[in-house]
Amino acid sequence: MPMVRYQNGETVMGRWPGSNLYYEVKVLSYDPQERLYTVIYKDGTELELDEQDIKNASGFRQRSRSRSRSPSRRRSRSQSPGRTTRRSSARTAAAAASAAITETARMENASTSSSTPRKERASSKTENRMKEVMEVRLTPVQVPRPVENSNHDQSEHKDTNKDAEAKPEAERSQGRYNLRRRKEDKTVDTRPQEEGAEDVKQTLAPPTTPSVPLDFGGRIGAYLWLLFLPSWVLFVIQQVNLEDPSLLNFPPPLPPLEAFWDPKALALVLLWVLFQALLYLLPIGKLSEGMPLRSGERLKYRTNGFFAVTVSGVGVALAVHQGVDLSYIHSHFLQLAVASFLVSLLLSIYLYVRSGHAPAQLRALGGDSGSLMYDFFKGRELNPRVGNFDLKFFCEMRPGLIGWCVINVAMAISEMRIQGLSYPSPAMLLVNAFQLLYVVDGLWNEEAILTTMDLMHDGFGFMLAFGDLVWVPFTYTLQALYLVEHPHPLPPPALLALVTLKLLGFYIFRKSNSQKNSFRRNPADASLANMKSIPTATGKSLLVSGWWGVVRHPNYLGDLIMALAWSLPCGFSHLLPWYYLIYFIILLVHREARDTASCRRKYGSAWEEYCRAVPYRIVPGVY
Repeated sequence: MPMVRYQNGETVMGRWPGSNLYYEVKVLSYDPQERLYTVIYKDGTELELDEQDIKNASGFRQRSRSRSRSPSRRRSRSQSPGRTTRRSSARTAAAAASAAITETARMENASTSSSTPRKERASSKTENRMKEVMEVRLTPVQVPRPVENSNHDQSEHKDTNKDAEAKPEAERSQGRYNLRRRKEDKTVDTRPQEEGAEDVKQTLAPPTTPSVPLDFGGRIGAYLWLLFLPSWVLFVIQQVNLEDPSLLNFPPPLPPLEAFWDPKALALVLLWVLFQALLYLLPIGKLSEGMPLRSGERLKYRTNGFFAVTVSGVGVALAVHQGVDLSYIHSHFLQLAVASFLVSLLLSIYLYVRSGHAPAQLRALGGDSGSLMYDFFKGRELNPRVGNFDLKFFCEMRPGLIGWCVINVAMAISEMRIQGLSYPSPAMLLVNAFQLLYVVDGLWNEEAILTTMDLMHDGFGFMLAFGDLVWVPFTYTLQALYLVEHPHPLPPPALLALVTLKLLGFYIFRKSNSQKNSFRRNPADASLANMKSIPTATGKSLLVSGWWGVVRHPNYLGDLIMALAWSLPCGFSHLLPWYYLIYFIILLVHREARDTASCRRKYGSAWEEYCRAVPYRIVPGVY
């Protein structure tokens, strides 16, 4: 194994592509296979450099004052990384190379009156200099993005302003470059180019796989989450069914073992999943194209979620009309949750086993750490498919999300039976209506999920499988489950106030996500003509207009307002119905902090400029 000369975090001097200029950089990581150092310049630009293009800062002698300036202040033919734009970043080294070749040719012509040995030396120097410039190899490298997930139903709130980056199709590979010698390439053409030609031939090489920091507490954290998540679902189900669900009665009594298992519950869960899979496979609805993968490929997705929820709703209505007792869902809620957990566990094991045969370029950057339990938890394969059936996309928006609405309907029927009502209470109706609108909107705009972090960056493992099949349908229904045994009356003014609050949150959530998705897919869209953005050194832009100019995460703001509207109908007697809002606040604040740190590393001075323009993170004037 080669010795690592420069350590992570060490400050060194790194050569800028296409020039002999060295700038102060910080070592981020070392790839022993490619023998390349990932470094970051002062302005935030990241490059991969060979060891021969790095010098010790202590022993580096500055040739002139101008060469010691940071890249962002340097005004030379070797354009600085801080001034790189979408249109010029790929040509920076090429322009410097062309200038160097022109200068060499001028010097060679000026020496024609010298002696023959001197001509030969000049010619040799010229060839060496041309070779040095021509053999610079610029390779697009994917920049790792922080992986975070709340297992939320629509997952749109997971995308922050960094997910609203504009990136034209022809320029998607101009973000970050490798600087390496092309010693292995024997076909380098060093013949003089035609007059006016300035581009240096670039050879694209397979991208290296950068290391990604471990999330959720790393390897030890993965063990803890694997134990905590199922335990928490069991706790809330048992606690909310108590006659007095106060947290002072913690812990709830543990039911006998036979209460956890019901073969009928497992059969119903499997039947429901198969029914949704059938709807997904039907050639109905739009065939949408996903975002480019590291290989440049774009996967196809059948986005017929609205069709699926419509058919499911009609099916539930027919079942109730035919006398099917949906109150079984309430009376066997625990058994259904255990059955769903078993399905998610078996699916996770299958996903991990099959990921061992997946090529490296098809694996998620954040789930290939080498630790069995961590990779099992995060998921190794990015887009596991059986034929054209995309397992992650299907689970993300279908069984759990639509099942959430079916469970809410079952709770309304159970409330009527237990409380002796002719129709559901106003509080139950509001909870059902608010959450149904949220789910239907997500499935109507199902294509938007293709630009979220779940689909683009997260591997499919236990975290997503459990979140989609267990966490969403059996914890997001907590308000409806609570109201079955603990009704809460609402006067007409309160009903009007809650409806207004819900619509406000929904408007902010939908408009901000629409602006982000439109800007990301097509920044030249006429509807975005008045939008302002900040270009970055990666070739992307940060949206700083519309809702994204009010706060840095307007979709988070809309989500939190809607979560408040879901909890208020349950009143203030107990804390448990407010679990979703409390959990969401902690989750989004934590995610915002991690996202800010990631964007600061990735975009450097551009992100600082955005933060100055938009000082508030989630709540205007507050936070």
